Amino acid sequence: MDMAADIDALDVRNRVSPDEWQVRCDLAACYRLVALHGWDDLAFTHISARVPGAEEHFLINPYGAMFEEITASSLVKIDLDGRVVLPTPFGINPAGFTIHGAIHAARHDVQCVLHTHTVAGVAVSAQADGLLPVSQQSIFPLSSIGYHDYEGVALRADEQPRLVRDLGDHTYFILRNHGLLTVGPSIADAYLYMYTLQRACEIQIAAQAGGRLLTIGQDIIGTAMEQARIGTQGRFGQIVWPGALRRLARHFPGWDR
Repeated sequence: MDMAADIDALDVRNRVSPDEWQVRCDLAACYRLVALHGWDDLAFTHISARVPGAEEHFLINPYGAMFEEITASSLVKIDLDGRVVLPTPFGINPAGFTIHGAIHAARHDVQCVLHTHTVAGVAVSAQADGLLPVSQQSIFPLSSIGYHDYEGVALRADEQPRLVRDLGDHTYFILRNHGLLTVGPSIADAYLYMYTLQRACEIQIAAQAGGRLLTIGQDIIGTAMEQARIGTQGRFGQIVWPGALRRLARHFPGWDR
């Protein structure tokens, strides 16, 4: 199978609603932004988005495609049982369904789930104390973070209740010995949250190479979300999303086909 040719040949725009097409375009862009930042891990992590008007359906990457190749048309639409609901030549990563299916089923406030295996993210996930309050970037994740202990590659359905329990109502999630995850009410929000969490992990690893760390107090962490609201004029991810798409268009155009 020539996956690149199959991706190029796909055109589902006239087979889905305008709202779904917009989500497809934004999700494909998010995949390519992850590649642009160097957060991808070949074909082995996932970003998913709920389909508007069909709460039991969500979109996920075609398994085997590099993130910079993904287009709006190539995204695979599945239900909460992992069944493909729009014909496609592609399959999905079963580990992606285990994690993302569980979260979408439990968190109806979430449109997007973004998961990465970056070096800095996995490094912090392997530290007993997890994310530390050592940077301005860290205060936002620390205001709403959960942890899930490693149980092997996420292939078993019986792990799903524990994933959901440990995520709770948090926005940021560290999968121990595994990686990072963020959720958001929009793709733009989940992207900004992951950018912040990833940067906090990078800074932590760099700071730990130096001397004794200075830490930030809980009183400041407790006001982080209000500070974020003020700092983004209440727009959160939407403050950076248009600019991120302009940057993407200069490097990996073609996601919106």
